[in-house]
Amino acid sequence: MAEVKTFPMLPMRDIVVFPLMTTPFFIGRKQSMAALENALAADRMVFVIAQKDPMVEQPSADDLYEIGTVGHILQIMRLPNGTIKALFEAKQRAKLISTDMESDSYTSVVELIEEVPDTDPEMAALAKTTKSELESYLKEIKRNTESIDQLAIDSESPHLLADRISPLLNLDLQKKQELLEILSPRKRLERVVERMIEEAEIKKLEKKLKERVQGQIGRTQKEYYLNEQIKAIQKELGTGEDGKAEIDEYEKQIEETKMSEEAAEVATKELKKLKLMSPMSAEANVVRNYLDTLLSMPWGVKTEDNFDLDRSQKILDEDHWGLEKVKERIIEYLAVAKMVGKMKGPIICLVGPPGVGKTSLARSVARALGRNFTRISLGGIRDEAEIRGHRRTYIGALPGKIIQAVKKAKSNNPLLLLDEVDKMAQGVMGDPAAALLEVLDNEQNSTFMDHYLEVEYDLSDVLFFCTANVLSNVPPALLDRMEIISLPGYTEIEKENIAIRHLIEKQRDENGLVQDQVKFRKDAVISVIQHYTREAGVRNLEREIGKICRKVATQLVRSPSQKTVTITPKRVNQYLGVPKFKHDLVEGENEVGVTTGLAWTQNGGELLFTEVCLMKGTGRLQITGLLGDVMKESAQAALSYVRGNANKLGIFSDVFRKTDIHIHIPEGATQKDGPSAGVTIATGLVSAFTGVPVKKRVAMTGEVTLRGKVLPIGGLKEKLLAAKRGRVEEVLIPRNNLNDLTEISNDIKKGLNISAIKTVDEMFALALERMPDPVIDPPGSNEDPGQVEHDEIMRPAEEINHDIAPTIYT
Repeated sequence: MAEVKTFPMLPMRDIVVFPLMTTPFFIGRKQSMAALENALAADRMVFVIAQKDPMVEQPSADDLYEIGTVGHILQIMRLPNGTIKALFEAKQRAKLISTDMESDSYTSVVELIEEVPDTDPEMAALAKTTKSELESYLKEIKRNTESIDQLAIDSESPHLLADRISPLLNLDLQKKQELLEILSPRKRLERVVERMIEEAEIKKLEKKLKERVQGQIGRTQKEYYLNEQIKAIQKELGTGEDGKAEIDEYEKQIEETKMSEEAAEVATKELKKLKLMSPMSAEANVVRNYLDTLLSMPWGVKTEDNFDLDRSQKILDEDHWGLEKVKERIIEYLAVAKMVGKMKGPIICLVGPPGVGKTSLARSVARALGRNFTRISLGGIRDEAEIRGHRRTYIGALPGKIIQAVKKAKSNNPLLLLDEVDKMAQGVMGDPAAALLEVLDNEQNSTFMDHYLEVEYDLSDVLFFCTANVLSNVPPALLDRMEIISLPGYTEIEKENIAIRHLIEKQRDENGLVQDQVKFRKDAVISVIQHYTREAGVRNLEREIGKICRKVATQLVRSPSQKTVTITPKRVNQYLGVPKFKHDLVEGENEVGVTTGLAWTQNGGELLFTEVCLMKGTGRLQITGLLGDVMKESAQAALSYVRGNANKLGIFSDVFRKTDIHIHIPEGATQKDGPSAGVTIATGLVSAFTGVPVKKRVAMTGEVTLRGKVLPIGGLKEKLLAAKRGRVEEVLIPRNNLNDLTEISNDIKKGLNISAIKTVDEMFALALERMPDPVIDPPGSNEDPGQVEHDEIMRPAEEINHDIAPTIYT
């Protein structure tokens, strides 16, 4: 039966005393000093036990470990500050049964633990291994300790060997206490060997790090060096409080985020990997970045749609003037969505020249709906991974632009604008347009798989808008998934209203002016539009207005007495300089062979004059003016009709083989193309051959066929606006374009006499001063068609500078 005794007790703050260990310690607590005095007055025997928390000043029984050591006080020294330094020699382990912590001195009742020698041969072999490992350990850690012989360890019994070695180990308080509490000699010795090997490995890594770091840093970076040592140790051991806190935070986010089952499963799997990795490893950073991206996605986060049509109409009208057809289509789209209950319909693609408000229109729709807005610029993208993301096997991998945009929007039903879809290019890394096919397909995008996330993400609630300048550059398969809404560009009337309602106020505010300091007259705004800008949108118009506002601000600062500046056409010339552009005007008398046509450009409508000159020759046809193939073919079709109906039009047939024909369309530096100049050229040819002048104030447009029919044309609104601006009185259009007139505002049609024609003969009757009288060819004068050459003297296409001006389409 174990022996139970009562001893004075000394609680130790930061030391664990092993049997056979002689150690000094300082005693400062009054109750501990009283217990020491009681021991000195008796047999000098005392029970020493460690505190669980060294910071506790007045420990209770719960603050003490269960196992301590019993020994006797060899000597003491009383210090001037009132404390006592004692030299203690431990004898054997003892188990604390009870203690008195409330009296003037600490006392304890303990159960002495007897060590039973282990004579097993395996124990002897283990002891021999332990001694050998101890020699390597002492050498590796470079202690200032003498040889193993001087430690008197060789003579120790195997069951006492662990207690001799334990004080030499660099262990924290808790691990030393764990060694003390192991009562089995064999297990205790095994644990000592394990601790020695572990500490030796740490020392090796420390030495390796020291050698590496010393080559990179100087003596002045000692603090940095020490921090690197700590990081390296944590890296090898995979320990650290920060890592545990990070893992706990990820677990909490995975639990709280409303992600799909598949995503939650993948996130949990990746988190398990992260737990097994060193926090400082490169692979851990990759997993950490992936989890951050996955958890930051707006799983289940939606904004509530607002289907108030009146409010939406008001917002669209506030942000954009004109564009009635476009607004009407968007309101219809919202009305259908309200009836259905969700915004799942066609992908809308806004097509139009730069500066007409495609991007801002999409932003206005998002504001009207109450959805978050985000934009992706696809211009210049030539890598499929930009859409679908990079696989995580690559260094620096990132999600695709679609996932990044949804993440940025912070909701899974934003309005996502894919800007400039016609500017993507196919490269060696794949075709990004092909990757968009899945994104823009309502039947497939509910299971969109990004290469980086590698989990399905539902894009079916995202409202996609696209923008493009030219549809011909958009792949047909992608175009098939979109509903096209055209923004053809603003007329001068629309630009005038936009400037007065929006741009002037905006530039006035940006330049620090108030309403009373600068006032624009209407004719001044028109002057800026006509003479200083030539565009489909209003970007350059805004720049020119801003330039005027800066000039006004400078003038007001230099002349404080001046309070108001009124902008007139004269001041526009003063501030902006010489007019940059000049619109053609119909002026002068009627001429032979000169006709007035109408053309469409991306910047609006223009008057297009056609000149026909006849010369003696062999029947050659020469066409100049930087014309495209379509316009050249249209000229040949017009000539063929005139030749085929020469007698009816008052022309003798044999004239053609004796005459060279030169057709020229001025502004030769501007490329021109399109079929609708056919009637203009045909009228000019008839006028030139018959000598009947063409009415100067009559403008015409239309494609001519070999049978004399006039086919419909495009860009009617812009062409009528050009006619009105050029002081044309009568406009001849194809009869099939009559329906288009209903969609053109009365402000544009006012003052124009518009006639619809079906054949070129009707055109001749209205465009010429008089219809030529028919003639009959003299006998034997029929020409040989083989004598007529259509020799088009044109410069080679590669010599033409196509950047001089935009193409004009007739």
